[in-house]
Amino acid sequence: MADRYLNFTGTAPGRFLTQRLGLPQPAPLRRWSPEHPALEGQLLHFTAGPSAHRADLSAVLARTGLDVRGSLSGGAADRPAAIVVDATAVTGLDTLAEVHAALHPTVRSLAAGGRVVVLGARPSADDHHQAAVQQGLEGFVRSLGKEIGRGRTVNLVRLADATPQAAESTLRFLLSPRSAYVSGQVIEIGAAETASPENWDRPLAGRTALVTGAARGIGEAVAETLVRDGAQVVLLDVPSAEADLTAVAERLGGRALPLDITADDAGERIAAFTAESGLDVLVHNAGITRDRRLANMPAERWSSVLEVNLASVLTTTDALLKAGAIRRGGSIVTTASIAGIAGNTGQTNYAAGKAGIIGLVRSLAPRALAEHGVTLNAVAPGFIETKMTAAVPLFIREAGRRMNSLGQGGLPVDVAETTAWFASPASGAVNGQIVRVCGQSLLGA
Repeated sequence: MADRYLNFTGTAPGRFLTQRLGLPQPAPLRRWSPEHPALEGQLLHFTAGPSAHRADLSAVLARTGLDVRGSLSGGAADRPAAIVVDATAVTGLDTLAEVHAALHPTVRSLAAGGRVVVLGARPSADDHHQAAVQQGLEGFVRSLGKEIGRGRTVNLVRLADATPQAAESTLRFLLSPRSAYVSGQVIEIGAAETASPENWDRPLAGRTALVTGAARGIGEAVAETLVRDGAQVVLLDVPSAEADLTAVAERLGGRALPLDITADDAGERIAAFTAESGLDVLVHNAGITRDRRLANMPAERWSSVLEVNLASVLTTTDALLKAGAIRRGGSIVTTASIAGIAGNTGQTNYAAGKAGIIGLVRSLAPRALAEHGVTLNAVAPGFIETKMTAAVPLFIREAGRRMNSLGQGGLPVDVAETTAWFASPASGAVNGQIVRVCGQSLLGA
């Protein structure tokens, strides 16, 4: 559904009126397209403290295709596309001040739709001074994201016993149009081995992905994006959606699997269906809502949502991992929600299920990687423009759109891009992460 307010603020009268009234002025977001697959311009690279990663990080940033520099040239048209600050060596207030010193004179010059990425370290359990300032970076990044405006994003990447090379897929994602609706996030990079793809434009070449709830909406967008990145796809949805599911599968050159994901033998049937091709990526996208305040919610509305949104994820994941159906080096991407983080009126069932997904990821991810060689992460969408949100009453819909730092709703492709980044074999060091695709919602942590 068209965002008429966003379109209005793009006109001269709209800019004048909203500025005079102090109303939000969202900027149109530039997402990935074949014509504009990357950010264009300079990347400013700064270092706070005596970082041991300076040379390695410079090499990784150079591979993004951006023009890496250490300072502004001072020209009138000097509008960098991105700023990266290496704060991994920040251990006290003196080196934390160097983060301010790097960004204070440069952040105003950042181009519209630009990116700020701060690299930090995991807060230490043994050094409370280091822990204090590294945790301080999280508050700094979240606050800067809320004030920077003009469609620009700010994120924190923590290297936990990891090298910049392990973070390359993450840096490429955050420093690209693919991450247009991801801001205010903290992403931790572990020490696991990663495999750089032969072609960064098609990192999923030779891999097979299964997407649940793929007949329409976000699931369809996820499938399209995975195919763009080189994957062969198996698309799963309920038998009642078979016609739509088959049409999407034929359009994408994939295979359709009409199946009720809540069936007791769903995991076994998925394993059998993908046995010949193998399975590298499992995307749990299927979900339903049955909203009603708890006092008015019968048991059927509670249980139906929990069965689809949580129980099916638990049982099929367990079955597929036990059967070894997901190959080593593969990935599982689950779908949580901002409702599972912040809660939502009338959605105790939905929020419980989506919060449960977060608990699943935090508990199982380390074991899934250690025992099966499979990563497990979650994408947590905020307000996404779909047929479901188009049916929300006008004023509630407008509030949902504006209550984030980017002042607008996201698109299904924003969830899809984040899913594809998780699914990439180059993201093997990204595990147990819950990343909100919400434009930095003003709700929740």
